[in-house]
Amino acid sequence: MRVTWTGADLTFRLDPEDEITGRASDEHPVKLAINSCSIGGVPDDAHPDLFAVAAWTIVAPWTRRRITFDRAVSAEVAQALHAGWGVEAGPVGAEPRRPGDRLAISYSGGADSVAAATIYPEAPFVHFRRTAHPRVPNRWPHYRSDVLAKLAARTGRELSTVTSDLEFTLAEPRPGYPEHHAVAVGALLLADRLDLGGLGFGYELGSRWLGGGRYLWRYTPDNPMWSPHGRWGRLFAAAGVHIVLPVGGVSEAVTMRLALGSDLKEQVRWCLRGTDGPCRTCGKCLYKELIQAAVERRPLDTPITADRPVARKWLRKPPYGGQEMIQYGLARVPGIENTLFGPVLDHFDVTEESTGWLERCYPPALEEIPGRWRAEAAAFIEANVGLMTPDEVRRVETWGA
Repeated sequence: MRVTWTGADLTFRLDPEDEITGRASDEHPVKLAINSCSIGGVPDDAHPDLFAVAAWTIVAPWTRRRITFDRAVSAEVAQALHAGWGVEAGPVGAEPRRPGDRLAISYSGGADSVAAATIYPEAPFVHFRRTAHPRVPNRWPHYRSDVLAKLAARTGRELSTVTSDLEFTLAEPRPGYPEHHAVAVGALLLADRLDLGGLGFGYELGSRWLGGGRYLWRYTPDNPMWSPHGRWGRLFAAAGVHIVLPVGGVSEAVTMRLALGSDLKEQVRWCLRGTDGPCRTCGKCLYKELIQAAVERRPLDTPITADRPVARKWLRKPPYGGQEMIQYGLARVPGIENTLFGPVLDHFDVTEESTGWLERCYPPALEEIPGRWRAEAAAFIEANVGLMTPDEVRRVETWGA
């Protein structure tokens, strides 16, 4: 793989051994559509390690043996790429970047990132806004990035909005991040200007520890994507921007409660389609409605019925991603047996007591927050959430066994 930055425009050329259809860190296949993208709202004089890591978040799925950058990188970044992915990186020759003193939040506006932002009320936001690619048709026009960006601007927090068409480098399965970490390209390229030493993400207990999303679905302490001690964590640290997961030890029930109880509650929006509010017809709205109804102890309020395609993933036999939150909802939503989730009760024997561990924090998640930001997060969590008991910790560590 050969990478070239022209200002903040990235182009890359595959080597003979590289692949058009590669795999992301969660082993999901991703097919390459085009070899260029642009990043807007960032400087063109960032440290070369920051350009290198930003590029790697985009090209990693298709790179097999080596990556050649258009500027020298530090030995530390080259070593992290070799140790993590087995690729040779070069040229090498830059001095390593010194970590900054500030933490920023990678801010989407969803409940999880709002909860992370609530823990660090002084942290600036970096918001990623998708834009159209000049040479790739938009096969996902319903994604309202303009609405999400407007909501981010209303938070009153220090905000940097970065625009990019990088998601259109994918042909399949649809426009999306080549790697989940590509959402951080803007924050990486802004790290010198913002004096960043850490970047906070809203990934919670299910994503960090329970194999959430589209892979594994079991306790995964060595999560290939979000362990700060894993290959991505080591690579970001080599560039002087540590991955920080403020809500990595709490469930989506807790992040929902924290977000809706925060001073940012009017800007919370997990739906990617809605204009004046959540669309209420997509699969994500259904999932989040179940969680919100459980947190608020009220009946489910959704127009979605069991025959809708967006409901099918939650009605098949388990396991499935987000299963812990389905169980949480089944145990708490009044009248759940009379909703489209009623048949799911046949798969689980759940009670409020058996799912109570999802209302507290898994302590090892606090321990892996970098030292300079750990105390603030721990104090907030202990005051507003509480820590799991030893028995509840075992529930996490035997999940999916």
